[in-house]
This record gives sequence, structure tokens and C-alpha cells, in this order.
Amino acid sequence: MADLELQNVTKSFGDVRVIHGADLKIADGEFVVLVGPSGCGKSTLLRMIAGLEPATSGDIRIDDETVNHVPASDRGLAMVFQSYALYPHMSVYKNMAFGLENTRMDRAEIKRRVGNAAEMLRLTDYLHRRPKALSGGQRQRVAIGRAIVRDPKIFLFDEPLSNLDAELRVSMRKELAALHADLGGTMIYVTHDQVEAMTLADRIVVLNEGRIEQIGSPLDLYNRPVNQFVAGFIGSPRMNLWECRTESNGDAGIRLHAGSNALPFTVELDQVPDRLVLGVRPENIEVADSGDADLVATVAFSEQLGGETYFYCDIDGLPQITVHQLGQRPITRGQALPLRLQRDQLHLFDVAGPVLKHRAGSAE
Repeated sequence: MADLELQNVTKSFGDVRVIHGADLKIADGEFVVLVGPSGCGKSTLLRMIAGLEPATSGDIRIDDETVNHVPASDRGLAMVFQSYALYPHMSVYKNMAFGLENTRMDRAEIKRRVGNAAEMLRLTDYLHRRPKALSGGQRQRVAIGRAIVRDPKIFLFDEPLSNLDAELRVSMRKELAALHADLGGTMIYVTHDQVEAMTLADRIVVLNEGRIEQIGSPLDLYNRPVNQFVAGFIGSPRMNLWECRTESNGDAGIRLHAGSNALPFTVELDQVPDRLVLGVRPENIEVADSGDADLVATVAFSEQLGGETYFYCDIDGLPQITVHQLGQRPITRGQALPLRLQRDQLHLFDVAGPVLKHRAGSAE
């Protein structure tokens, strides 16, 4: 296995720059997920690491060796694509063995490697079938097995679960996590699904318009986003973000005006701007007694999922907000809902994006 380093890597297609100076270090054995919305450059970055796209500038280093001009076939990496890219006329065994046969590897060694990978991926009973006789999940496991038998320095995954249905995606996430635990290999995984990122990654790299916004562990990004983009992207449902007007509240701190609602806080800031953005996650909004409420919302609709309930609420002067509550809540559309914000779980952002403070402090 290997470590990887990107040093000020850029990529342009003609006059259009799609990757802007990416710097990233991935340690041997890490599972790192590149995540971001469609078009943010995550797949392009992965293809440059693989050698399928040349970097416009900067260095790509594998085990301290610069590989910018090393062909993809000589980098010692293995890539699993969104499409399974299996040969339809070959058996599962032949699909997994084909790349090794092209290197003229000893037949006994090929058989050993394919057998080990098939056992690990529960494909032993399917080695003589062709891809058309397999389910989507089984085909994806064959594609992963084809990567495993190469014993690569680094595994690269480009949205490998996006063609699977919801139940299969959950199952395959578990299998990939177990595979990483068993192999201990370096894995770089691209997805636009932040749930996959949160459940699989040792560290997440959040990209936006070709720039790395933040790198950190899943819970670090969830609890301490560096800006509004990361706050809104990491977490499902997304964080509620409200632009507020500020005023001094004397020694008690500041008062935020969110729509027609005044919210008192005790919070220390070096400078208090005229306006800021308040962020609160859906699970950090409580259904309160009327006398203890910060806001009174009107339920637009609700989702009762058995073990949890989501309310989507309208408040005068604010974007629609999402409230997450555990258990079953018999609250209907149009009902008034008094809400209280958990003061120790709030985030303040500059209106331009960067964070001002996490966990804003206690109420007045």
C-alpha cells in the first residue's frame, strides 16, 4: 500500500480551470472520501491521481515519487468505476483474472488471487457465471474483486454505488467498510452522497467549484464546518441557515433578529457585524412549551418514519426550516409549533460564508 500527496495541483480544459490548487496528503491505509455537488471536480481529481487525465500544473506524488508523467498502467493503482465495465462474454473468473493474464502472471498465482478475492466478496459460487446472470450488487463486487486481485498501491472508487437501488447501497457500504478493515489498504472514494461520505470515511475532503473547502473527520466536519457551504452540504437533512440582523444586548451579548423574531444570546465575538448567518441543525431544534419558545412555526408538512419524525415548517420572514424529532409525533399540517433552539449547538457565520463561532453560547 502507499501514501499520496497532491501539491498545488490544477487542471484546466482550455481556458476553463476546474481544479484550483489542490493540496492534499493521504496516509498509508486511510479511507478518504472526496465529496461535493455534481460538477465540483471530484471525479476529475480522481482521474488525475489515476493517470487518466494529466495535471495542468502541480505535483502528484505516490510514496514520495512524482508520478505526473508516469502512465496510468505503471502507477500501481486500481480503479472501480460507476459503470461496472465488465466483459459480458467472459465469466466472473475470467473478468477478475484478465488483467493478471495480460501481465503473464503464473496461472497458479492468478487462481490463488482470484479465489481469495472471490471468497472475501462472497463470489465463489458465481465464478463460472457471466455478468448478465448476476444482480447489480454482485456485478459491483466483481468489479471490486478485479481491483483486489491486482494488489494495488491505492484503490480508487468513482461513485461505485450510484447505479444501485437504496437497499443495495446500504448493503454495499457495509461491505466496503468491512473490505477496508480486512485489507487495510489506502482507498480514495468519490461520491456526491454525503451519507456515504459520513459512513465510510476516515477523513472527508469537501470540494466546491474545484476548490477544497475543508478536510477532516466526518464528525469534525459535521460539528465544526468552516463555512456555510460545508455546513449546508454535510448533514442530511441540511443545516438550517438564517440571515439575521444583530444588535447589542448590553452586557448580556447580542440579540439576533431572524425574520420578525428576536433571539437573545450571550456570545463573545471580536467584532459583531451588522448581519450574520445563524446555523442550527434540525436535531438541535426542540418542540417547546409555548412560554419557553424562541419561535412559533406553522407545519407545512411532516414525514412520520416510525422511529423519527421530520417537520418542515414555515416562519414569517425565514426560509422553510426542518425540525428532526425522535419517535412518533402526531402533529398535523397547519398546526402551530413552538420551537426552541439548543443554545450550545448553534453556529454563527459571516454573511460571506466563513464561520465566526461554533456553539454560540447560552441564552439570556
